[in-house]
Amino acid sequence: MNDQIRLFEVGPRDGLQNEKNSLSIEDRFWLVQALARAGVSQIEAGSFVRADRVPQMADSDRLHGALIAKGLPGDFFYLVPNEVGLDRAIQAGVRSIAVFTAASESFNQRNIGMSIQQSLDGISKIISTANAHGIKVRGYVSTAFGCPFEGRMDPSQPMKVMKALIDLGIPQVSIGDTIGVASVKGVDELVRPAIEAFGAERLAVHFHDTRGTALVNSFRAFELGIRTFDASVGGLGGCPFAPGASGNLATEDLVYFFKEMGVESGVDYKKLCELSLELARRMGKTVLSSRALQAYQANCQRQSVWDS
Repeated sequence: MNDQIRLFEVGPRDGLQNEKNSLSIEDRFWLVQALARAGVSQIEAGSFVRADRVPQMADSDRLHGALIAKGLPGDFFYLVPNEVGLDRAIQAGVRSIAVFTAASESFNQRNIGMSIQQSLDGISKIISTANAHGIKVRGYVSTAFGCPFEGRMDPSQPMKVMKALIDLGIPQVSIGDTIGVASVKGVDELVRPAIEAFGAERLAVHFHDTRGTALVNSFRAFELGIRTFDASVGGLGGCPFAPGASGNLATEDLVYFFKEMGVESGVDYKKLCELSLELARRMGKTVLSSRALQAYQANCQRQSVWDS
């Protein structure tokens, strides 16, 4: 295979915000900078949410200012939940944002206190203002495959939400398996018709590895035509509404998996693993959940030639 995938790194936001302890602004800056230098070109660097609600994402305006001052290559996205957050992003000079809603009414109400339609109305206003300021917008649809409150989703529901976001002018929508229940069958039932309706270039996939199926689901999405994959450094992340749910698909696992098939991501695998080991140290952890990273660490300790 000689194709190429595009990696959308969500660890600095979706990953870190699920951690109990907050990384310092200096460590968050180091992480984004290290990812960019490893070849990751699209990074969700933070979010403009209330610091008392999500303290892990405090000072995202300072973070963005430092990244711009450094002149790093790459496209840095920030999650924006509402117009107040957008105003803060604009003041910080942000050029790329992400907005979100869910395929499940129950999840949307528990997560943001709105119905799906209310959230779409808010997103419409955000997009209008963002367009006026020349800001790129990316969209997320959470619980596209299953909801912790409503069970498995009928594919018609996330399709409606994706269509609504695309009709608002969002160039790319990420299909989220928020609690990690997707299967190859589920990918066929949702991703295939989504590609037929909207085109593969308008879509990304965001799998969680709760049940160990994220890589096989990613490969099936690749076979269907998807080329943009969300992943999180070290496998950081999770869902606060799904007890026991593990984190996102690990960036290291995704990059290794496709690299071994001859599918490039543009990411330096060794640099990626080295920065992930340093991230674990800064977080006070001996290991992160990425299996490829764990193998890399073990091989380095044994002085194996495999990952050197």
